[in-house]
Amino acid sequence: MYPAEIVLPMKAELVDGGFDELLTSAEVDSTLAKEGTTLVVINSVCGCAAGTCRPGVLMAVANATVRPDRLATSFAGFDVEAVNQVRKHLLPYPPSSPAIALFKNGELVSIVERHQIEGRPAQVIAQHLISVFDEHCN
Repeated sequence: MYPAEIVLPMKAELVDGGFDELLTSAEVDSTLAKEGTTLVVINSVCGCAAGTCRPGVLMAVANATVRPDRLATSFAGFDVEAVNQVRKHLLPYPPSSPAIALFKNGELVSIVERHQIEGRPAQVIAQHLISVFDEHCN
């Protein structure tokens, strides 16, 4: 598990941007069971999370005409119980951190895995997410 002094500032980027933390499996299941759309970000300490994932997600949320009903996040290697539960909802996709998933009425409708985040600018991730929001969050 990562030390809190490393993780907390990285968690704060999304929380300060309006994301609710999911810390337990019960919180994950309760949030994903709600009607409507939920964007879940599995946050990470890696460079691609800091350089493109978090900035891209925040850019998308700030600039989208249509947004998900709920924004949620859990931190890989820190919020272990919650991340394990989110990953159950992401099957058959393999574990990925960072990862960005959109659920609609409890069903996974879109996922952006680490290999789709690495090497892509935050603006490209934001534009992709905005198009996903336009398709599913209406």
